[in-house]
Amino acid sequence: MTEKSFAQKVLAWYEQHGRKHLPWQQDITPYKVWVSEIMLQQTQVSTVINYFSRFMEALPTIKSLAEAPQDEVLHLWTGLGYYTRARNLQKTAQIIQHEYQGNFPNTLEALIKLPGVGRSTAGAILSLSMNQRAAILDGNVKRVLCRYFAIEGYPGDAKVSNKLWQLAEDLTPYERVNHYTQAMMDIGATVCTRSKPVCLICPVQTDCQARKYASITDYPHPKPKKELPKKQTVMPLFKCQNSVLLYQRPNIGLWAGLWSLPELGSYDEIEKYAQQQGLQMIKLKPLEKLIHTFSHFQLTIEPYLIEVIPAINEIAESKKIWYNLIEPQRLGLAAPVKKLLTKVI
Repeated sequence: MTEKSFAQKVLAWYEQHGRKHLPWQQDITPYKVWVSEIMLQQTQVSTVINYFSRFMEALPTIKSLAEAPQDEVLHLWTGLGYYTRARNLQKTAQIIQHEYQGNFPNTLEALIKLPGVGRSTAGAILSLSMNQRAAILDGNVKRVLCRYFAIEGYPGDAKVSNKLWQLAEDLTPYERVNHYTQAMMDIGATVCTRSKPVCLICPVQTDCQARKYASITDYPHPKPKKELPKKQTVMPLFKCQNSVLLYQRPNIGLWAGLWSLPELGSYDEIEKYAQQQGLQMIKLKPLEKLIHTFSHFQLTIEPYLIEVIPAINEIAESKKIWYNLIEPQRLGLAAPVKKLLTKVI
């Protein structure tokens, strides 16, 4: 099949089956496409829809995102994970607001220089919102191409990635590139799915090499497995009436800028930490352990609910607050912390 006929089949499929009613597809703007693309990294469409709608309601423009308090941005992102995405989102908004007068740059070279905007995200912005010919290569498109061409090797390897990019570039048409881009994402998400692909309704099934050799689910090749390192931490939930003591993490490192519970090396450190914070411990209750898996390690959290009486009314440090469980402040919370707080109410 030629590049032209491949695109024609994909576009014909889009007319009948492509998704056209997602929130970010209405009154399309570069801002909407960009925010949705960042949210959709590592996250399913069904999850993103509500987050996207809330985000747009609170921060409808580049200017509002650029000027928003970081806590507000992280609060709106809480639960989506990979919080570097949210921080980069705001950094990019500030750059666009100050250096580009609030308008998105319209070249691939300029876009990929922005924090958190990779080649595929830049291609999506250009093709979906500006109808410029630019290829994308998100997870869904990688899967379609790996199966169609029976590409050997893990797509994350540089050699394989370069090959996939070349194919993506070659197949991208010169007309209706916005529809083609959306169609390729949709085919990967709804037809050429990871575990149960529906090949009979795929527009390019006839020439799919993986289907031809009955090896569809062998592609793409998985990332070579590596056992995750395991770490442990103790998290005390110091509770006074309806509030729990939280602190804001540094702006670099794990959960950067988010509000979290204290992290201690062992149970024996709890009493000393409480004394340092001017807290009189009244009652201590162990909670069920929580295992949280990051991309690069697995964390076992040992939580304790501790009723306390503060020796002083105010926490001296500005990076610490009493988080009201009944009327919670709008803060960015680390996902496991948010989960633990629900066990306190």
